[in-house]
Amino acid sequence: MKALALTGLVLLCGCTSFSPDGRFGEVGSAVSERGGGDAKWIRSADEADSAATRVKELLAQPLSAQAAVQIALLNNRGLQARYASLGLAEADLVQASRWSGPTLSFARLKRGDEIEHEASLFFDVLGLISIPLSTRAQEQRFAAARHRAAEETLRLALDTRRAWLQAVAAQQATKYMQDVQLAAEASADLARRMAEVGNWPRLTRDREQAFYADATAQLARARQGHIAAREKLTRLMGLWGGDITYALIERLPDLPAAARDGGELEVQALRQRLDVRAAHRDAEGLAQSLELTKVTRYVDLLEVGALRNTATGLAVQRGWEVDLRIPIFDFGGARTARSEYLYMQAVDRAADTAVRARSEVREAYHAYRTAFDLARHYRDEIVPLRKRISEEMLLRYNGMLSSVFELLADSRDAVASVNAYLGAQRDFWMADADLQMALTTGSPGAMSPAASAPVAPSASAAAH
Repeated sequence: MKALALTGLVLLCGCTSFSPDGRFGEVGSAVSERGGGDAKWIRSADEADSAATRVKELLAQPLSAQAAVQIALLNNRGLQARYASLGLAEADLVQASRWSGPTLSFARLKRGDEIEHEASLFFDVLGLISIPLSTRAQEQRFAAARHRAAEETLRLALDTRRAWLQAVAAQQATKYMQDVQLAAEASADLARRMAEVGNWPRLTRDREQAFYADATAQLARARQGHIAAREKLTRLMGLWGGDITYALIERLPDLPAAARDGGELEVQALRQRLDVRAAHRDAEGLAQSLELTKVTRYVDLLEVGALRNTATGLAVQRGWEVDLRIPIFDFGGARTARSEYLYMQAVDRAADTAVRARSEVREAYHAYRTAFDLARHYRDEIVPLRKRISEEMLLRYNGMLSSVFELLADSRDAVASVNAYLGAQRDFWMADADLQMALTTGSPGAMSPAASAPVAPSASAAAH
């Protein structure tokens, strides 16, 4: 009994305790290492006030992509709600590391004038010796929860970056369409006046009026697209009230000097992607659960107890008792088979996640490279060529070598070219964000298999 008590004392002293930050530091490090920003789990009023102050500081100036991401990581309440899964996983870990303690029973029997008291103290030995296995299994699940929290944080960061790119591109396109609409209005007014004095035919006037009407419709669509893109960004940043009047920078960043090399991207994805890591952690946790299930297959109850009986007029009786439950009708075959299938399922999921990661990176890089080549082609070939044509047309018009009809037609072609370049520039930066997402969390809109996997029975549940 003394040895048993000493063993229990040692295990109790080694119980896992709650960490100060729920091990969130590991999540923050994983996010910052992958360029996601400074993630913070807000759990107190002081931390909330500090985050609100930082958000106000970032909103005081035109938002860059990184500033928008930082606001989302500090202010998105949905992300903060998902961080609660870390606390739940840590609570399961702490619970698994703690022994349920002894069971005390007391009975009083009376027969005539005789009174008998019976007291017993039982210790769950099986639960005591299975604590290390239970703790290791829950530690793996806690690690998987941290990986998933980091994955969700990175996904929000990358989604916010994509929304910022869409909002800035839509803002830029709207401003350009405003200039086009004003120029079209001036052309339509000139055509109307020239037609009134008989210098232009009615067909030319109608063409310019149609171009003006089309420019007005395109401006309306551009404005609506700008509002929609801006509202999506606002939702991701968790802003409301007076904060929604924030300003964005005026234009998208210029194209990089060269496209990134795609030689080692698949290896980088397998090393960095958090869904791959989480899938492996889930498989390791289920392996620990399977080991515990096999340990408790033939004996699922082992208790050792001390007894003390007293009866009127008799000496005190002392002794011990062992309760050993052998499941004659259930030797744990079903529980073992279920655990084995769950483990095999997790292994297959981990392999499938790795295959999808490689494929998504290849697809994302191909889209990235195509978008870069197209944007560079517009920047270096089409737009300069269109500019030279417009300059030549203007010179010919001033020299009375071309008509105003040709000049206006060329202006319309220039509008289409500039619009196409703006779209290509936006598509490149969107493809760049998609590639970064494929390297760290997965393709846009994809959900980690680990996050959608059925929850396996806890190690403590498998032991009973």
